[in-house]
Amino acid sequence: MLARGSGRSAIIFLAITLGAWLPVRLQAEDWPQFRGPNASAVVGATYPLPVEFSQTDKLKWKAAVGEGISSPIVCDGRVYVTGMLNQQKLAVFCLDAKRGTPLWRREFDTGKLPRITPPNNPASSTPACDGKRVYVYFSTLGILALDAADGKDVWKRPLPVPAYLMDWGAASSPIVYRDLVIFNQDDDLRPTLFAFDAATGNERWHTDRSDMLAGYAIPVICEADGQTDVVIAGSGKLKGYDPETGAERWTCNTMLRTVMTSPVVRDGIIYVACQSYGDEKRTLKFALLEWLDTNQDGQLARDEVPKEFWKRFDASDKDHNGFIEGDELDTAFQSSENMVGGGATIQAIRGGGRGNVTATHVVWRNDYKVKAPPSNLSSPLVVGDQLFLVKKGGLSSSFDAATG
Repeated sequence: MLARGSGRSAIIFLAITLGAWLPVRLQAEDWPQFRGPNASAVVGATYPLPVEFSQTDKLKWKAAVGEGISSPIVCDGRVYVTGMLNQQKLAVFCLDAKRGTPLWRREFDTGKLPRITPPNNPASSTPACDGKRVYVYFSTLGILALDAADGKDVWKRPLPVPAYLMDWGAASSPIVYRDLVIFNQDDDLRPTLFAFDAATGNERWHTDRSDMLAGYAIPVICEADGQTDVVIAGSGKLKGYDPETGAERWTCNTMLRTVMTSPVVRDGIIYVACQSYGDEKRTLKFALLEWLDTNQDGQLARDEVPKEFWKRFDASDKDHNGFIEGDELDTAFQSSENMVGGGATIQAIRGGGRGNVTATHVVWRNDYKVKAPPSNLSSPLVVGDQLFLVKKGGLSSSFDAATG
């Protein structure tokens, strides 16, 4: 499945091979959220997928769905995807999975959009579906629940508009676990994990993640050691939460500063791959100067920082001279208890436990020296005894899933 943006619009292309790729898969199981069931990116049965395909070769159908980088999902014979129709209008599309026929479409006024850095796009969050309702997140609207059959409103839950020091923009996606819609919003201002009642939208719980910086990992579910955890990779830490209460159960302090990929869980083992700007000694201050120090004088002035962060700027300006400089940069805008650097790492971590499991639950890890900016390392794919990764530029790698 390919989603491609071209100027003002995007087209969903569905490839077809012997037996029809997507429709055959659809008859056996759904693809109800970002990266499929529990974000595994793995189809649970064997299908004759095409080895070679293009925008014309093996094409089943195509449909215009607006501009965006969200992924389509499949649920009960329908495809759901979001797209921007113009600078202040978001659309949710529902299509027949076999034919591409439009079934319904909803449009929403977004209001003034926050700043965003390409290649990110305002329509970047992937929907989630439980068969009854489709759940969509948008930065200025919050979470919307729509009737999966006809697109009518079920409930709406406004959320704080996320803020990003480097203007990366929102790209988090909701998941459905039992009767909960779980959504993690790791921004640079007020990172929070939320859980809502899937039927009513009532908040069940929320958990502060104030030691996090901006990140884009979606929650995954891990069953290990007789417990079920909501697991999220974030700045410096992989954490497990009680899905019923949101209470933090454990933390493994082995992550990098910025986590843009999502973990994969198999047989109680959590696999993570991430890459972040700089090396292990280059903490947030180097990224701040790289991205925000417009005159490159080695310090940050208040007007070089987004307005949403002026209050935190003032708190970081310890000597009140109007600049964040020197030692002040070491702890600016971040938790002094969670200062981590960059690099590249692949890890396997045993799920479950209580408290700090850093010393006991790391099965294996591979760390790589990376001096250049990150090149978009993918979320891992674990199939059989192998872990697969892809980097921007087309470099594909395979690792032994048991040993790394």
